Amino acid sequence: MSRTLVSDLEAQATEKKNDLYLSTGTDTEYGIPTGTKLAYLSVYFLLNVTLTIYNKAVLGKFAYPWLLTALHTGSASIGCYLLMLRGTFKLTQLSSRDNLILITFSFLFTINIAISNVSLAMVSIPFHQIMRSTCPVFTVLIYRFRYHRAYSNMTYLSLVPIVIGVGIATYGDYYFTLPGFFLTLLGVILASVKTVATNRVMTGPLSLSPLEFLFRMSPLAFTQSLIYAYLTGEISTFSLTTGPISKFDLTTQTSMYRSIAVFAINGFLAFLLNISSFSTNKNAGALTMTVCGNVKQCLTILLGIVVFGVKVGLLNGVGMVGALAGAAWYGVVELGGQGKK
Repeated sequence: MSRTLVSDLEAQATEKKNDLYLSTGTDTEYGIPTGTKLAYLSVYFLLNVTLTIYNKAVLGKFAYPWLLTALHTGSASIGCYLLMLRGTFKLTQLSSRDNLILITFSFLFTINIAISNVSLAMVSIPFHQIMRSTCPVFTVLIYRFRYHRAYSNMTYLSLVPIVIGVGIATYGDYYFTLPGFFLTLLGVILASVKTVATNRVMTGPLSLSPLEFLFRMSPLAFTQSLIYAYLTGEISTFSLTTGPISKFDLTTQTSMYRSIAVFAINGFLAFLLNISSFSTNKNAGALTMTVCGNVKQCLTILLGIVVFGVKVGLLNGVGMVGALAGAAWYGVVELGGQGKK
């Protein structure tokens, strides 16, 4: 057999494999019972609210985002490793290409955080929130142009009040620089790509379980987060005697253990949330996860009103109602399987 013929066959095999990566399992969520998806979503929102309240009440304004990310990914690494030792999941044999996909995903994860942090210094928080509310739009576009997948017209229409509602709910002092605008837009696109990529790793040809995916990705993201923390000066400036836990008297051993427990509980909650997030993405779909992100913004505002006494205007309240109504409409259409086209 000539070298030319062998090369042609190898090229055809590679092309077929690439097509398989693009086409396999893009709408697997429609095969999941509605009750199962609602259960995953309920746990996801419960853990989200729990971690939000905990961070607000205990950590306050923790000015070390990379160290906090390292804590979360490190906790996920340890937690998944312990679960693997217990036989909860087993590692599958991966090819060099598969490992490259996971390494790329870990960089996507950390770069997305980096861009978000940098852009926040160039735009106001309300502007950042309203830009983030467009993630469902970009997710639809990614599926449309990358995977040739379309949703029903009812699904598209239900996204309108969700996106606009969140924009009104977070309405405030809009300020942005031109570089800040483009960085925020890039962050939104990368966040959408990350959500879709997460789903594809678990539902496409790789078909990794949420726990195995988290186990393989977390050490990489942990290492990268520590490197970023070092480069940004967080490691050199971090001290247990300053910041949100300075209220603890660290001169006593008991208080030192207490401060360590503060971060240990945070890491454990984040570990549970990561498992829930990956599992929900696999079962409910990437688009639903971006819609959840918008609903979370409304719930965070509502939580601030109820728990912390935050005051919002009438317009913001109308936006929350509109977004939540849109989410309910989306739930009826998409979670019920009516969004499949």
